[in-house]
Amino acid sequence: MPDPNFIILYVNDPMRSADFYAHLMEKQPVEASPTFAMFALDSGVMLGLWSKHTVEPTTTGVGGGGEIAFSVSSRDVVGNLFTDWTQRGLVIEQEPVDMDFGYTFLAIDPDGHRLRVFTPTTP
Repeated sequence: MPDPNFIILYVNDPMRSADFYAHLMEKQPVEASPTFAMFALDSGVMLGLWSKHTVEPTTTGVGGGGEIAFSVSSRDVVGNLFTDWTQRGLVIEQEPVDMDFGYTFLAIDPDGHRLRVFTPTTP
């Protein structure tokens, strides 16, 4: 079975969301239109932003039902990203904290999608 290699989020305004993610990830989308935008991530995964008004078949799903997780190398990187994202004005749902899986914080994108940054706990 192939591994998933696309993440598609349903968003209210793909161009607004593309601008948000372009600034957050410091990269430009490889495709952008009023109904869909897509980013090619360094990992090889593609991040698509599809207008919830034009997706077919229609959906009733809303943001916040899952998370996009960003695994980073250390607690310092978690802290640095927390400071950076806070200064950029992202809504922070959870400040940096130790959890069973690692050191983490949680932010929210403009459509309510959860963005978790973490460094895994090492045994």
